Amino acid sequence: MNHFVKGHLVFVLHAHLPFVRHPGYVTPFIEENWLNEAILETYIPLIRVFRNLKKESVRFRITMSFTPTLSLMLTDPYLQNGFRKYIKNLISLAKHETKRTTYDPHLNYLSKRYLEHFLDTESIFEETNGDLTKSFLPFIESGELEAMTSPATHAFLPFYDSESSIFRSQLKNGRRTFRRIWGRDPKGIWLSECGYTQKLEEELDREGFRYFFVDTHGITHASPRPKFGVYAPVEVGRGVFAFGRDPESSNQVWSSIDGYPGDFRYREYYRDIGHDLPWEDISPYLHSNGVRINTSIKYFRITGKTQDKGYYHPDWAMEAAGNHAEDFLRNRIRQAEHLFETNKQPAIIVSPYDAELYGHWWYEGPQFIEFLFKKIHFNQNTIMLSHPMEAARGIPRVQSVEMKMSSWGENGYGEVWLNSTNDWIYPLIHSLSIRMHKRAHEFGSGTDLQKRILKQMGRELLLLQSSDWAFIMKTGTMVDYAVRRTNVHANLFLTLEGMLNGPVEEGILAAAENENNAFPDIRIEDFY
Repeated sequence: MNHFVKGHLVFVLHAHLPFVRHPGYVTPFIEENWLNEAILETYIPLIRVFRNLKKESVRFRITMSFTPTLSLMLTDPYLQNGFRKYIKNLISLAKHETKRTTYDPHLNYLSKRYLEHFLDTESIFEETNGDLTKSFLPFIESGELEAMTSPATHAFLPFYDSESSIFRSQLKNGRRTFRRIWGRDPKGIWLSECGYTQKLEEELDREGFRYFFVDTHGITHASPRPKFGVYAPVEVGRGVFAFGRDPESSNQVWSSIDGYPGDFRYREYYRDIGHDLPWEDISPYLHSNGVRINTSIKYFRITGKTQDKGYYHPDWAMEAAGNHAEDFLRNRIRQAEHLFETNKQPAIIVSPYDAELYGHWWYEGPQFIEFLFKKIHFNQNTIMLSHPMEAARGIPRVQSVEMKMSSWGENGYGEVWLNSTNDWIYPLIHSLSIRMHKRAHEFGSGTDLQKRILKQMGRELLLLQSSDWAFIMKTGTMVDYAVRRTNVHANLFLTLEGMLNGPVEEGILAAAENENNAFPDIRIEDFY
């Protein structure tokens, strides 16, 4: 450890998608493209960045959560084949665009860049036969990347204080899935939506988790008030540590007004040829049953707060990314020096973000990370990139506190996931969770068929508990899909429950197992 370091930057990316997998349907589910877009625009670009840093011998540390649902989808052959079809279609579209855009030299140049990008993406994807977890593993094994898990289906746990079987089943399947796919036990956990409640301490300790993250007020509202604020972890009981989000570094990226991604030189997310081109030009490449969707080919930059958009210039965007990386680093150095002078110990600056912000929403985000990490390595020695517990070992004092319920959602608590748009789902979830607890005890020692039914009931229940459905209902996008998923999982649970004592409809059971095949190693005792 460098004793002259005045601050540790803990850079955290939360990689998560809900479990969306629908084989066998004639009409394709547009929602399956959520994974395809994230692979193309976030996960593979991050792999490129990590490889570039490694190639140039740049020491870096980054912490990422890979939620169990995302990990399961990345390793699923059906979804891997779905991405193969998706990227081959984009390659065909890009080839078409290189011919269609010959009338405009700049558009033609951009179309050729996209074609090269898609071809390189396909090559990286196939290096590990479509399993991207194997592409991330070398960086985990060499220590640059520390991977975490999350609750099994990203359930918002503070709402389930009264039903401890939900805590246990979410945490146990989160850890078990991570262990099976990533080949190691996670030290940390990303609590879904940074949702913390006091009753979690014992459960986290029981499962062996040593740290988690909360929003700023989760730390600053603790009792006693932490002496170092969010710039040192706090111990919340049983040797479990909480790290709080630094508001300053978060705001520089997240702010819709002042955040870096809003720079006018960056690529405009909302101008995609899937929506811009005449229907006859784009429809052969959409495969979406007549619905216009994004194609990831975007020719315009943000330009300004106007409908009139100028062409995207990649060199302008890269200049902006470099400038913003320099600005971010300069502010972290200034921040660390001030905090070191005030607290007489190195500051731990925690900067957590949704991974999909980098690349998917902010196209140049991965390049920003690469520029930032290189500048930290080559241009200064005031701060260093660190993993959470690595940084904690570098400070002399850690305070023990008692924290209250909090989240990183709007207004800091639970209203995003519990409001008039989605409150109807919680009596259902609580009722079925209690029934699962009872049925697990009642039939856990039953026949092999009853155990098989119970396990599928458990999968449906976990998928029902996902915070994503409530979030989608609140935001008002793809609401029909979120409502449908909620009702489908609840109805399947009840149908399967009826088979425990009644006639077994093998077709329904097998169809549920085929489509909702998450958590193959689920255990009935998870719900005791």
